[in-house]
Amino acid sequence: MSTVFYGGLISPTSLTSYLALPRALLSVSRTNGVIEWLEDDVSADELQSVLAKHGHSSLGDYNQDLEVIELKFGEFLMPGFVDTHTHAPQFPNIGSGQQYELLDWLDNVTFPMEARFQDVKFARKAYSTVVRRIIDFGTTTCCYYGTLHLEATKALADIVKAYVSLQNTVELVSYIRSIAGNAVDGVSEEAPRISSSGTADRDLGRRLPLVQPVVTPRFAISCTSELLDGLGQLVKADPTLTIQTHISENESEIATTKSLFPAAILPPLPDGSPRTSPVTYADVYDAYGLLNEKTILAHAIHLEDEEVRLIKERNAGISHCPTSNFNLRSGFAKVGMLLDHGIKVGLGTDVSGGFSPSILNVIQNASICSKVVALNASSTTTSNAPPDSASQVLNGIPSEGLLKKDTFTNRQLSVPTLLYLSTMGGAEVCNLSTHIGSLTPGKSFDALLISVRSSSGNPGIWGADLDDNFGMGMRSSTSVDDGPDDKHEGGRSSPGKEKELEGILERFLFCGDDRNIRRVYVRGRMIGGKEFRG
Repeated sequence: MSTVFYGGLISPTSLTSYLALPRALLSVSRTNGVIEWLEDDVSADELQSVLAKHGHSSLGDYNQDLEVIELKFGEFLMPGFVDTHTHAPQFPNIGSGQQYELLDWLDNVTFPMEARFQDVKFARKAYSTVVRRIIDFGTTTCCYYGTLHLEATKALADIVKAYVSLQNTVELVSYIRSIAGNAVDGVSEEAPRISSSGTADRDLGRRLPLVQPVVTPRFAISCTSELLDGLGQLVKADPTLTIQTHISENESEIATTKSLFPAAILPPLPDGSPRTSPVTYADVYDAYGLLNEKTILAHAIHLEDEEVRLIKERNAGISHCPTSNFNLRSGFAKVGMLLDHGIKVGLGTDVSGGFSPSILNVIQNASICSKVVALNASSTTTSNAPPDSASQVLNGIPSEGLLKKDTFTNRQLSVPTLLYLSTMGGAEVCNLSTHIGSLTPGKSFDALLISVRSSSGNPGIWGADLDDNFGMGMRSSTSVDDGPDDKHEGGRSSPGKEKELEGILERFLFCGDDRNIRRVYVRGRMIGGKEFRG
């Protein structure tokens, strides 16, 4: 039994390119939700013969083993978004605390809200809304932070389980040290349970492969050496565990980290020799065995040269959270420089430092952030001032796997790159790229059915069906209604039609919202989107 989609398809292939197939035919197994096959440039006259080639002898409503979904002009399939960093308990705070920077924001806005999640009834009500919203914004894989409250975090896992098809990592946040003199209620009671809860949650992950636990030292300054060491021992005992934390988000945070973790208190180097100053933020995680290919590091704005090299050597991934970084005035992550070093990068909403649960918003801010970085670099060059340290990394530190020099550094991120970061890049950061991130046969059908048509109801986007010269004169359409011109034409694809589809994608990425997301699929099941909501 299969579902076959016929129409526009977008799928990333690299940081600089993607497939734009106006007349794709893609088949999804209704048994396991895996993409079975993909055919390109299929004309309407060839539909029956191509289906027959793949074992479908008939086409029509009477064929219960086959469902064919034909997309209209202005509609296309694309991979679901991957949110590599968000805080589920902070959703009630979205839009609050705009006046603060990171540490004051945590103390005055975030920690008081998170303390409320010791009430499991409150947690269940809040988390039910959180998961629903994340899905409807087109996120099919999400790395959640919970709180330190074990029962509330289990409730989050249960709610995700109820949606069953959303790929997630769910974790119990680990932190003991008080921040700004404000210890969160319940820390001392929960801390001794970290080891046992980690074991229980790992068992949950084995039974429910779509819901996985992740080890989470919230950030270094909220943890003691003993806690970091204990979490490192958990990872050592089970190397398959994912790790997520924050790094170099705010300059005050970095200074505090260095003061709390001088070289003298860190474990020795692998060869047994003591560590020497200066210690970097990344050194702290590395010292406790928490920096490896399964580590997701959020922000990474103010990295030192040695940290860039260490992160690359450990093959850790970066979650770029520009909406939050702008909002909390943390700075501008030099994503292009990270990409040129071959470091894995995905996108994160970082609610509620970020004020939107939508990866589309993050894509837009990632574009703006890259343009600011490029403008600043241009200004620095013009003024003959010395280049910033992060830019010099390319020349100052040899790095294995370095891409072509200056491919991305100090340049704006293109549409192909933004698409990649929001899908395949996130899948790579989460170590899931063999299963999700692109519409490739053999991968899970985690996908979005997008409509950039006037009927979407989004007044911020010009409907593709309204423009007689959509795509710079490469289309001639005169009908707003569902007439023949609203379906993709039956002839062969052409560069003009591919360009047309690329234009539709760009409009969606920069002007779209949840109203343009008709359906959200995970493993072949529709679990969200405008049609799902009704």
